[in-house]
Amino acid sequence: MIRSVIGLCLLCQAALGGQLTVRIDPRWAGQPLVLNEVSLKNAAGNQMSISRLAFLLSHAQLKRDSGAWIGADDWVAFLDAEKQQLSFVLNGIPAETFTALRFDLGLDETMDKSDPARRPAGHPLHPDVNGLHWSWRGQYVFLAVEGRYQSAAGALDGFSYHLAGQSCRGTVEVPIALDLRGDQILTLGFDADRLFSASHRIDIAAATSTHSGDDGGLAERIADNAVQAFSILRLEPDLAQKADPGPADPGIPALIADRIPTHFPQAAWPQDNPLTAAGVALGQQLFSDTRLSINNTQSCASCHIATAGMADPRRVSIGAEGQAGTRNAMPLFNLAWKPSFFWDGRAPTLRDQVLRPIQDPTEMHETLDHVVTKLADLGPEFEKAFGSQEITAARIARALEQFLLTQIAATSRLDRTVTHGEKLTDQEQRGYQLFFTESDPRRGIQGADCFHCHGGAHFTNHQFLNNGLDAEFADAGRFKVTGNESDQGKFMVPSLRNVALTAPYMHDGRFTTLEEVIDHYDHGLKSSATLDPNLAKHIPQGGLRLSPEDKSALIAFLKTLTDEGRD
Repeated sequence: MIRSVIGLCLLCQAALGGQLTVRIDPRWAGQPLVLNEVSLKNAAGNQMSISRLAFLLSHAQLKRDSGAWIGADDWVAFLDAEKQQLSFVLNGIPAETFTALRFDLGLDETMDKSDPARRPAGHPLHPDVNGLHWSWRGQYVFLAVEGRYQSAAGALDGFSYHLAGQSCRGTVEVPIALDLRGDQILTLGFDADRLFSASHRIDIAAATSTHSGDDGGLAERIADNAVQAFSILRLEPDLAQKADPGPADPGIPALIADRIPTHFPQAAWPQDNPLTAAGVALGQQLFSDTRLSINNTQSCASCHIATAGMADPRRVSIGAEGQAGTRNAMPLFNLAWKPSFFWDGRAPTLRDQVLRPIQDPTEMHETLDHVVTKLADLGPEFEKAFGSQEITAARIARALEQFLLTQIAATSRLDRTVTHGEKLTDQEQRGYQLFFTESDPRRGIQGADCFHCHGGAHFTNHQFLNNGLDAEFADAGRFKVTGNESDQGKFMVPSLRNVALTAPYMHDGRFTTLEEVIDHYDHGLKSSATLDPNLAKHIPQGGLRLSPEDKSALIAFLKTLTDEGRD
């Protein structure tokens, strides 16, 4: 399991004791919570599932025997049931006993309004780590609960509860005797059923969404329930060997530092492959070298064209030997911020990704050994980049990685509204408002609801989601990688930067225009078991029901995401 380990010195003293690892165990009615199965029933009688349960905790404190509390004001942790990030660590604790632990569900106002772009890569408040930052509001979601429920008509609809703001912040206090003269593990249950029943009964059918705005107090009621959902399960000694935290983040490479705007979140740049002028130049040369293919006819640049946003204007790419692929080529920019690669995320790193098309029978269909042999004349270039003339597949991958990491999309008109104070037209501003407004006709809110998946500086949440293209899947997507039924029909959410240039759209290139894309989300969604809840909730309300004028405004806004010099 992946552990979210957030270490923090609570109180630095000479006599330091052990560390406290706190694990959160999501449960439902006393049993382990199973995500994505419509087998749960809440107190209101809703037959339902939970697909997302993510929250932010802050201000952890321990209570001394004297009654005084010690802690750290800047402590924060991000927990996510789907990602199995369900633990945090408190260290630097005095060697003594304590009588209670407490923490906040949510953030104080200063932390909530802080600039996420200043957080280092991997920090729990980094927007790419938690996916809980609302850039258009300048604040965080404290608790996100999403899932599906069975309507009275028997249909599988969606719900989405996002709690934010100081009225949704609450404190959890856990009275427990802790002897921290040695390392301990405390496991807390989080009884998700109590989100719907602890003090307030929540009927999903009566209110399928909230974003903590004018919702009649729904968000506050769920927040009140949430702080009552924690319980003590067990306390035990921690005998595990502690991991080395590793080297410090080297920061933004000097070679491209002036091309990354301050409103971008920080990235985890490869520490073992620093960007150099020679390495980038070699990577650029290799990117356009047709010798990477079996018959010396195709390069990476053949399917990733600069004037098309580093994508392919064809529905699917054609391989070196004439074979048609099955998916549209993804654009290549801002790759330092991507956690995985390809539509199904099968490549965990960019260095892994760049070698796969070379070997794929439907793409370049070459062997790496043959490529190394064919590139023998580039020995001097490899020496400039890596110190010797040795040519290896690993060095080819490192050079390509360096070049691709310099492909930054950050000079759009929308960026210039932040960096240079430019203004959008009235139509573009209307599109902006639609993009960042939810759709909830029952409360008189009529937006396009794009921000759930395409928010933040990169206009993607980097998640794998089913966006309602099909009720049955010719391409199972992420499922092919994980084997999890809950991943059927899910694909990586693409960035909308340069979207006016990267047609055709979707993983299979089925839509040729932005108008078709908007029509799909407006009234063309297909229901299935894995449809994203934020989309599923639109189906029973008859879709988004955008007017022709609003659709045009939305497209006008999307065109402001095109980089300067690319249109």
